[in-house]
Amino acid sequence: MAEVQAVNSSRALREAETRELATHPGEDLEDFVTFRVKKQLFGIPVLMVQDILSPDRIASIPLAPPEVRGSINLRGRIVTVIDVRVRLGLPASSREASENAMAVTVEHDHELYTLLVDSIGDVVSLSNDLYERNPATLDPLWREFANGIYRLKGELMVVLDVHRLLNISVRP
Repeated sequence: MAEVQAVNSSRALREAETRELATHPGEDLEDFVTFRVKKQLFGIPVLMVQDILSPDRIASIPLAPPEVRGSINLRGRIVTVIDVRVRLGLPASSREASENAMAVTVEHDHELYTLLVDSIGDVVSLSNDLYERNPATLDPLWREFANGIYRLKGELMVVLDVHRLLNISVRP
């Protein structure tokens, strides 16, 4: 009987560890592309991502809102580049950091947009059990653009709502 309890508790521990940060598909898992903006981890659903790139030449757009960094040519399509730092109310990155920035391309209302971020992370599959609504302590502007959070080992991942983030009529 003691052996059965030990096996069951060992199995429960393995299942809990697997649920915490799973890297394989499953029924209660959701896949996210992760990235960092000013050391904060963010994620967007992997199915929304069209491309990940390092933009080399961003053409400025006169009279565009501050969060619109410019546009790029992506395989013959003109793509608007959105500076996620500025959109989240953070200071724009330095010129040197901008040159090393990465970008996540998403589709919104049949148009492509590239989200300029500090760095790209991994694609992670997270258990829905780890999902939480936006905490009251989350910055009000970030709360406007976030769907919720995932508590990971040592940090929080903020899940961005790409549609609200790209609704430029909502001012930071």
